[in-house]
Amino acid sequence: MKKNCFTTQDLLNLPQSWPLPREKKAIDIIAAGGIVKDAHLPAYRKAGFPVSGIYDSNPEQARERAEEFDIPRVYESLEEAVSQGNVIDLATPPEAHLEVLEQIPQGSAVLIQKPMGRNLEEARRIRKLCREKQLNAAINFQLRFSPMMLPIREALAQGMFGELNEVEVRLACQTPWELWPFLEKMEDVEVLVHSVHYLDWIRSLIGEPSGAYCHAVPHPKFPNLQDARNSIILAYDRPVRCCLSLNHTYSKGPRHQQATIRIEGDRGAAQVSLGLLLNYPEGEPETLELVSEGLEWTDVPLSGRWFPDAFIGVMSNLQRFCDGDDAELITSVEDAFGTMSLVDACISSSHSGAIPVQRDD
Repeated sequence: MKKNCFTTQDLLNLPQSWPLPREKKAIDIIAAGGIVKDAHLPAYRKAGFPVSGIYDSNPEQARERAEEFDIPRVYESLEEAVSQGNVIDLATPPEAHLEVLEQIPQGSAVLIQKPMGRNLEEARRIRKLCREKQLNAAINFQLRFSPMMLPIREALAQGMFGELNEVEVRLACQTPWELWPFLEKMEDVEVLVHSVHYLDWIRSLIGEPSGAYCHAVPHPKFPNLQDARNSIILAYDRPVRCCLSLNHTYSKGPRHQQATIRIEGDRGAAQVSLGLLLNYPEGEPETLELVSEGLEWTDVPLSGRWFPDAFIGVMSNLQRFCDGDDAELITSVEDAFGTMSLVDACISSSHSGAIPVQRDD
């Protein structure tokens, strides 16, 4: 193996943000819930994306967001909101995606909040509808665009890590599931609304797994949720160990809480702390450490955070793709369907249950 040609400065110089569009298009937002308040609107304000209007089935909530973020219009109907000719940010819960997409005009640009429906069949219908309407449609799998993950993507592309053989995600934190009451209606919770972030990012980093093992578990603190914790193993047709241990119900204080991602290759590695999850939605500091063969571990100062900066990136990619400046719509519905297929495999595995242990009488 040839000697490593990378320097510490190369690690520090890896890009942490996606280029902004040359001309920022106006955005109309459908829904005004917590994720819009905590991430979408702060991101657009920070990046200078003009938000023309907002609509929510709860008009009072839409007015609150409009007042807080200086949005000039609160639309009185969904039909009015989607007919302005602007980029549409569809931030409804997953059960409402299809109903709204059916009203979106032909050829529109739309960013759809993850997940891509509640199950694989809904994802299939969303993909079909987007094809029929010729929508420039992306799913908001924004972790790929976060200031921690963009450098990892580029480092891997440059060969700083060599061949990846290890990916591990570990959580022991307190996720405030109560912030999202719609979760109580879902048959499967954790993998669809949280693990889906990591599954999508892993697919984008090391490709499609050949299979998945999954065990989703409820918790007494959340009796109305089908599940609140998860363990996932992804199988690859090469020597890669990929596992996710996701405890969202750790409640013993800040000591020993954890939210980390670690990847290893034969020439380098990365360690990420997901500070956002340690005190959501305010968050703790996020960190990125990188190492490549012949170098010491390097703390990479981050120029932004997962929330809101990753939301800037995914919207920028959509608008730049519409302008012809980005050749690829990174989280297109076509690509995102692969993530939903993986989610479906995880859910099927969890529902199937473990192999029984045989015991002699």
